[in-house]
Amino acid sequence: MASSPIDLTGSNAVPMIGSSVAVPAHWRDFLALTKPRVMTLVVFTALCGLLAAPGNIHPVIAFTAILCIAVGAGAAGALNQWYEADIDGMMKRTAKRPLPAGRMDRQSALHFGVGLSVFSVVLMGLATNWLAAGILAGSILFYVVVYTAWLKPRTVQNIVIGGAAGAFPPVIGWAAVTGDVTALPIALFALIFFWTPPHFWALALFVKMDYQNAGIPMLPVVEGEVSTRRQIWFYTAIMAAAAMAPVLLRLTGPIYGTVAFLCTAIFAVMAFHVGHRRESDPAKMLPEKRLFKFSILYLFLLFGALVVDRWVFA
Repeated sequence: MASSPIDLTGSNAVPMIGSSVAVPAHWRDFLALTKPRVMTLVVFTALCGLLAAPGNIHPVIAFTAILCIAVGAGAAGALNQWYEADIDGMMKRTAKRPLPAGRMDRQSALHFGVGLSVFSVVLMGLATNWLAAGILAGSILFYVVVYTAWLKPRTVQNIVIGGAAGAFPPVIGWAAVTGDVTALPIALFALIFFWTPPHFWALALFVKMDYQNAGIPMLPVVEGEVSTRRQIWFYTAIMAAAAMAPVLLRLTGPIYGTVAFLCTAIFAVMAFHVGHRRESDPAKMLPEKRLFKFSILYLFLLFGALVVDRWVFA
């Protein structure tokens, strides 16, 4: 794409995406590349995985491990925005991001993302162990290459398979302490993996036009709202089994079990309302928005309960 002309006397003119003209990016734009709001949940689940793991870890090393996971998640977000800059410009929800808004050139975003990736993985390996570093590297590559570049533009199953990228943090936190991966972190991985479709499809239902305009084959765009609502209910049922698996396998105690049961019941009721919402309902998309918001709180509550449970009954 050819560079757009810049009026040196105007304060509002910016280059188009892909312009060869250097754009002086503000530090806030680099921070925005890391998707800080998404990073919050990633860091929290990683921290819970670390705190729930058996064994001791020095507080400085623990802080370094969580920092590496946060930086790695930020790197994945930056590389995702670098790759999808043109697509983001077609979507109302993402059009104001640094790249589509023209506040940063793509090369800077690429260098920033690659630099953060290398830094986070190497520091994790040196500070904790190379298993944790390897899983961190794999999660970054999975999100950028498998999900962003391969699955997302090609299949309606993109978020189902791609959800694995967001399920790695508690496993990495656990491995940073123990140097291995056992049944409980695998159960936590499964919980987030099966939580991702109902969480994300609830969002996709009320931003469907964004994905349609950008040509992204999200489930509501390709198979319609009715099919998406059924799939949300289907994956909620699987997620419920995954949430209770640590209790049934006797990997956790009654604190986690009680919180998981109650919160999953609330989640299931909300998913039922989404699945059975009539098209004539005047409160259009309200159940979807409620489910999306609660799904975030759901993970915070379950992982928080897990840590308390492990500390009380360890």
